[in-house]
Amino acid sequence: MLLSDVGELGLLAELERRGLARAIEHDAAQVDGLVVTQDALVEGVHFRLDWISWRDLGWRAAAVNLSDLAASGAEPIGLIVTFGAPANTRLEDVLELYEGLAETGVPVVGGDTTFAPQLLLSVTALGRADRVPGRAGAEPGDLLVVTGPLGGAGAAFRHGSFVRPPLRLVEGRELAAHAHAMLDISDGLAVDAGHLARRAGCRVVVELERVPLADGAELADLGFGEDYELLAAVADPGRFRVIGRCDEGEGVELLLNGEPYELAGWEHFT
Repeated sequence: MLLSDVGELGLLAELERRGLARAIEHDAAQVDGLVVTQDALVEGVHFRLDWISWRDLGWRAAAVNLSDLAASGAEPIGLIVTFGAPANTRLEDVLELYEGLAETGVPVVGGDTTFAPQLLLSVTALGRADRVPGRAGAEPGDLLVVTGPLGGAGAAFRHGSFVRPPLRLVEGRELAAHAHAMLDISDGLAVDAGHLARRAGCRVVVELERVPLADGAELADLGFGEDYELLAAVADPGRFRVIGRCDEGEGVELLLNGEPYELAGWEHFT
């Protein structure tokens, strides 16, 4: 059996089944009052330096972790950064990367540096939250809302460019006060809606004509992921855009003007 056979979800399920990992179903872990999350970026897998500047790479490395804190309703308190690169990497470029990290307003409070044959970044974000909704609490009758337009990252990719992920920390804390479930959209709308449906044990229905599209985005771009907006199941949508609902049942149903529609999504190891 290969990782390409089981994918990321299969790997995580096997780790849980064997007792080698626990409480890993949410966007972040809760440890002694801290909300903790971690993401890695590897050159050639998650980014290309001919498409992204060093400063934007630093922003992205921080933002993808801060997005998990936002989905947890957390206030960030620090970043721990592991940086690996070839020895012939220019110091000026590395400093520019750390300046991009600093632009988020969250301090780097520790980390590690190492030689690596290609550029890699691993960032751990720390925060605190009054209430963490998690992914498992969605209920039939809930409405699905998003915090902003989707598809911008996919549209940029089609044009060989990069768009900075948003920071939705304020929106995350606002929604966390009452949301039944919440996560960030990183693997594509269909895939991430599936995470919510699976953990909550309900059927998620997304009405694609109601999804706000970023400038230049097409429906297919919703499958690319990396939008880092928040998707929440709520009783009261408040000021946020409703794009669907939770029903009795299981799985995800994507509809476009009432007709079934398919979207791709990001799958690790495949």
